Amino acid sequence: MEVDSVSQFWLTRFCFQRFLGFIYLIAFLVVVHQFNPLLGERGLLPVKHFLGHVKFWDAPSIFWLNSSDRFFLIVGWLGVFLSSIALFGISERFGIFFSGLIWFLLWLLYLSFVNVGQTFYSFGWETLLLETGFLAIFLGSANTAPPKMVIYLLRWVLFRVMFGAGLIKIRGDECWRDLTCMYYHYETQPIPNPLSWYFHRLAPLVHRASTAFTHFVELVVPFGVFGPRLIGYWAGGFTVAFQVLLILSGNLSWLNYVTLLLCVPCFDDAFLRRFIPINIPVTEPIAGLREGMIIALTALVILLSVQPALNLISSGQVMNTSFEPLHLVNTYGAFGSVTKKRMEIIVEGTDEKVLTESTKWREYEFRAKPGDVKRMLPIVAPYHLRLDWLMWFAAMGDYRYYPWILNLVGKFLQNDLGALSLIANNPFPDAPPKYIRARLFHYRFTDFKEKKKTGAWWVRTYSWDYLPPLSLDNASFKSVLEEQGWLEKA
Repeated sequence: MEVDSVSQFWLTRFCFQRFLGFIYLIAFLVVVHQFNPLLGERGLLPVKHFLGHVKFWDAPSIFWLNSSDRFFLIVGWLGVFLSSIALFGISERFGIFFSGLIWFLLWLLYLSFVNVGQTFYSFGWETLLLETGFLAIFLGSANTAPPKMVIYLLRWVLFRVMFGAGLIKIRGDECWRDLTCMYYHYETQPIPNPLSWYFHRLAPLVHRASTAFTHFVELVVPFGVFGPRLIGYWAGGFTVAFQVLLILSGNLSWLNYVTLLLCVPCFDDAFLRRFIPINIPVTEPIAGLREGMIIALTALVILLSVQPALNLISSGQVMNTSFEPLHLVNTYGAFGSVTKKRMEIIVEGTDEKVLTESTKWREYEFRAKPGDVKRMLPIVAPYHLRLDWLMWFAAMGDYRYYPWILNLVGKFLQNDLGALSLIANNPFPDAPPKYIRARLFHYRFTDFKEKKKTGAWWVRTYSWDYLPPLSLDNASFKSVLEEQGWLEKA
């Protein structure tokens, strides 16, 4: 027996839960492979040091109980397991309690990593995943009716993501107002992909049109998510198309994927069954305790939405900010300013004991950020290479604003396996280098003629030294590492 699917959301929930399970799976795989080298006991910013300077309610996390590398891995793999259960729909087969428990645990475990992740977990898509994941707890299992109110709360998240991004652009960089931002974006975004080069080479008129389209999708379309069904379809469709273009043109981690996920509630069963022709079963109605929980959830979201809503209309709008430590209702935004020149930190080492003008330096190649000008640009999204992203930020300012860089250098000087696992190559496989230095280069995309002649994706020009040559024989440098616990004292 089937129920009338018009204006119902059983299939909507079906697609949403599996897509969310996929994104959680990616997030926890990133944890398993990167958390310990970045934030573990001997990481770049050890969690145990961070917890010594904050209070529990500033950063609630299960890692207050145990902040060992082993525990991080256990929790990370547990997240992978639970994500897989959600991805394949097993979480929805055993009733509403089991479903809610799985989604609650996924939210709690990931919240625990984000709240101790410091700068390496300070990205907007972390809080976006947590807010979305929290609402998913209340969607119910396959044998229960999907609550329409939660569907609309998810649309409210989508509205804030898109409209917040649109407002921060209009209020921010002038190039958004004169429609020239796309002249620079594809080349200067954090991690370009192979198509970014081709997008960058589009005609100026196309760039200006795409900037105008961005404003339309982010400032006008979001209001449609609360409109009648047909308007909601169009709003969801425009947003999907926009996110697909962003995915094709760069590597923005899972930001665009979570935004695509939030588009799913714009489409009800009547729409989705045209593409997914499966039977929709009879479900248990929403009543009693569950109804009370949804009402309480709605009241909580309305209350917590006050500050994010005020932030939207504020001339001092901030991006990607949480107003409470559980990340339940947040404010979002992206690319309020666009970098006009791409600067890259190139880390080099040498095993020579005495430095001269003829010293030969070997480069460390990172997994995704530009280095070798002839290396093909990678496709990594929705996977998130956190160190590569932070290197992009670090290139915009003095190294003293990014103290973890000195630790990274110290670890390269010791051939630390954890740090080396975060990059693409170790130019000193047999013995660690004697010195490490970092230089800043200006990178630009080659044009068609240059690319055909040289095969290179980039042209780079030396700008200045970012870090002078450093060695563990340098007493002041060594003492900094020892004081921070990044190097064992002799």
